[in-house]
Amino acid sequence: MLIATLNINNVLGRFDSLIEWLDDAQPDVVCLQELKAEQGRFPAEALEQMGYGAVWKGQRTWNGVAILARGMTPILTRTALPGEPDSSQSRYIEAAVGGVLIGCLYLPNGNPVPGPKFDYKLAWFEALLAHAQDLLTTGAPVVLAGDYNVVPTEADIYPNHSYGGDALLRPESRAAFQRLLAQGWTDALRAVHPNAARWTYWSYLRERWPRDKGLRIDHLLLSPDLADQLEDAGVDRWVRGLDGASDHAPAWISLTGK
Repeated sequence: MLIATLNINNVLGRFDSLIEWLDDAQPDVVCLQELKAEQGRFPAEALEQMGYGAVWKGQRTWNGVAILARGMTPILTRTALPGEPDSSQSRYIEAAVGGVLIGCLYLPNGNPVPGPKFDYKLAWFEALLAHAQDLLTTGAPVVLAGDYNVVPTEADIYPNHSYGGDALLRPESRAAFQRLLAQGWTDALRAVHPNAARWTYWSYLRERWPRDKGLRIDHLLLSPDLADQLEDAGVDRWVRGLDGASDHAPAWISLTGK
């Protein structure tokens, strides 16, 4: 099973690049974030023509999350994170696909720091930690995939960067991510590539894409049983280079399905 996550940064405006990637990569499951489209404008029919069923939770202007499945419709289980601090923001959706529970999330950015947006980021993270622990307790095979807006370590950002003090690198953000891993989740990209940089995001600013000044903020976390099935993981960098592309590239994992 090939499972991918992509912050599409406007699903309607970047639909052509999404279709080009789907046609090339043929992922079995896709988690999308930042749809930036209200519920009724999600391109479900066009995706169905490509062979993908979908469940989604849209939001006008900002946020929005979706799960796509090739050859089937995901079985929707949740459209919100339990205990999330602001239910008006579409940041979490959960569905079963092929015997695996998929949680698609868009964790708040948190900037500027300090301030209410950073407080909201940490509060949302606490809700995620609680739900993630509950998911592990069930014993179900789970993937928590999406844009976490956290650079876990200095190995996950280009050298001599200018992000000092940014919410993505704050000690509180990194500590929350480490607490998540400590529950028993496996960071799939880091597990497969322990010593290699695999950026998933390059800002539009300051020529960071052509200069390869990237960050790893899109993560796929696996429950213990799925970690044993992890075969490969990577990032489809070429998608970031398409005309009008998102500032993120798809990150993916391959599971053996034993």
